[in-house]
Amino acid sequence: PYYFDFRTYCKGRWVGRSLLHVFSTEFRAQPLAYYRAAARAGRLRLNEEPVRDLDVVLKNNDFLRNTVHRHEPPVTAQPVQILVEDNEVVVVDKPSSLPVHPCGRFRHNTVIFILGKEHDLKELHTIHRLDRMTSGVLMFAKTAEVSKRIDEQVRERQLEKEYVCRVVGEFPEHEVVCEEPILVVSYKVGVCRVDPKGKFCKTIFQRLSYNGRTSVVKCLPRTGRTHQIRVHLQYLGHPIVNDPIYNMEAWGPDRGRGGKIDKTDEELLKALVEEHRSKQSLDILGILEEDLNSNAENKDCGNSSDCTKDAKDPEGNDIAAWTLNSDTNLETLEKNKELSSCGNQGGQTGEKSSEEKDPLCVECKITRRDPSPKELVMYLHALRYKGAEFEYCSKMPEWAMEDWEE
Repeated sequence: PYYFDFRTYCKGRWVGRSLLHVFSTEFRAQPLAYYRAAARAGRLRLNEEPVRDLDVVLKNNDFLRNTVHRHEPPVTAQPVQILVEDNEVVVVDKPSSLPVHPCGRFRHNTVIFILGKEHDLKELHTIHRLDRMTSGVLMFAKTAEVSKRIDEQVRERQLEKEYVCRVVGEFPEHEVVCEEPILVVSYKVGVCRVDPKGKFCKTIFQRLSYNGRTSVVKCLPRTGRTHQIRVHLQYLGHPIVNDPIYNMEAWGPDRGRGGKIDKTDEELLKALVEEHRSKQSLDILGILEEDLNSNAENKDCGNSSDCTKDAKDPEGNDIAAWTLNSDTNLETLEKNKELSSCGNQGGQTGEKSSEEKDPLCVECKITRRDPSPKELVMYLHALRYKGAEFEYCSKMPEWAMEDWEE
């Protein structure tokens, strides 16, 4: 856990309204008692001055700062391996469980932050993305010019991607082509399904091996929809063995085979969340109870496949995090009259590591089960990324070997 400053300028619609009114109407996931306690603790600052009175009226260009105690979900300890680095690109082998960009509750535990912190590789341009739970070849451009050149190849469909996965059951020996359209069910939880109203998709599958229980399959996606490979495999009746979304009982006895679900989207999402809640594994989805309590979904997340969906202000700040955690103990907050300020006043990053529990932080009061290393890995790996002038490959993962055993 660490302290972090969320910052934003006053929005036009807030001008002339009190801070208390803005908190009560736009940040309702948190009780007003929390904001009063945060003000007493020096956590809220207006134009760099501590806010003592929430009745203060906001003016145009006012600058707000909220210091929060931030907890990130656990990720694998496997390092981000650099496969290639030259003057134009950086190509890495991304571990499973790690998002590409800071998003939702992830910040330090992201590929972008780790490359900057451990390898001094900064200002990288994303060329393509991988789902958080997908491992494998991930490519970044070092300059805008290189990024634009490769983007043109993407638009002209000159790029080829090859994935490998381990799926349930005996996959057919012959080549299988799936062209079922895919629809996003929820950007917040990150769930898609086959639906006639969805977007056109095409994936080519070829079995590599079968060990009597599970099959290793090569996947060649010809389009780039969210969760495309995972959804198509589920539709074919061969979901990825340890897929935390598409191989769950919540989809029904057929687990979504042939598009048979027999649930409304709302019922499906509720069943998925309940199944993970019962296993104490909501973190695997990258969400917490308080994330689920938010009614608004950010449908402009940009990449719902690895972003767990918190709204941003115009500066790119995570607005939802201003509300911190729900279910705050009001009695505790009211009793903590003299909470000390914990903001990193002199730091450039607005972050300060803290091993101690924070009196305003609900996460500090909760003991969570750590996921096992197995739970942080999904058997889907980007093996090869090929363009007109390049081809990058990673090693075949251990779980994809023909003689591998669970």
